[in-house]
Amino acid sequence: MKKIVSNKIFTPLLILALILLFNLILQPTFFKVDILCDQHPGAGVFSCIFHGGRLFSQLVDIVNRSIPYMLLAFGMTLVIATGGVDISVGGTMAIAGCLALRLIRGNRVTPDAETATPLFLLFLIPLVVAVVCGLWNGLLISKLKMQPVIATLVLMVAGRGISNVIVESKSLTSNYAPYGVFGKGYLLGFPIAIYVAAVIFLLFWFFTRRTAIGLYIESIGINSSAATYSGIRSDLIIMVVYALSGLCAGLSGLLYTSNLLYANSNQIGLNSELDAILAVVIGGTSMTGGKFYLGGSCVGAIILMALTKTIYSFNVAPEYTLVIKAAVVVVIVLIQSPVTKNFLSSIFQSSRRGVAVHE
Repeated sequence: MKKIVSNKIFTPLLILALILLFNLILQPTFFKVDILCDQHPGAGVFSCIFHGGRLFSQLVDIVNRSIPYMLLAFGMTLVIATGGVDISVGGTMAIAGCLALRLIRGNRVTPDAETATPLFLLFLIPLVVAVVCGLWNGLLISKLKMQPVIATLVLMVAGRGISNVIVESKSLTSNYAPYGVFGKGYLLGFPIAIYVAAVIFLLFWFFTRRTAIGLYIESIGINSSAATYSGIRSDLIIMVVYALSGLCAGLSGLLYTSNLLYANSNQIGLNSELDAILAVVIGGTSMTGGKFYLGGSCVGAIILMALTKTIYSFNVAPEYTLVIKAAVVVVIVLIQSPVTKNFLSSIFQSSRRGVAVHE
């Protein structure tokens, strides 16, 4: 039991469980699952799912809506583990999302159901550009020795400008359905976005836990100079990490625009870098670098979305939404602080000693 409680992911899972339990108490139908089958209304459950049916549940909706932030959190986790931070992910999201819509529209003034660019290029080109953005951040940090906040601040500001140029200061829309499948399509009853996040998580987990890269990343975060003297190519690892962060931001931007078939340079990824950092911290990864927890970041993103969904479901006035969310997040962070954990641990140990003496 002590080993389970001391695990870094225990606290995020406990917090998520409490939020869900709170919803269940006040909304008894919170975990209710409905199946919508458009093509075969009278079909059985499994037949419906295998023929394009969709599972409707508040829990599925929470996970689905958390995917863009979850993807950002995956990349941000590796960045923070090196002792850095990437506040440009929102700008990179905007660049990738706006570029995809521009490639679909081409020079056409009005949206239609056709695309000016082959479908695979709609994904390949924005993702390559997003990786280049990440490499740019990595270059400034690893080679020019700029502070991560300053280096990524450049792209945070420039990204909005670049995306604004891409859409020519307009909001772009499209009716090209195949692109929309990526963000709002379903497979075996679940949103395709969930499968995308699962694949990225598994790739990152294998990349960092089944190769030496994960150890290199943690070594750089703990002591960059010692890692360099031990033979680790710190500059190369940092560039790879920021490139992966750019890739995750690009994927998040594509999911956002494919879900809405709409792109506005001032809205895509707005303040998303803050949510990504918060998800990583809630998940148990320290901002000082070192050990990181991808699973915790995943749970952290779901916690943020579950919290947002809870606030909205109780019709809280918009002007109080951010205040309540901020207050709950402060409580969560305080619960996870080392001082609080040591205090609770000392109380637990004192109570055990008291029981032992009584016996």
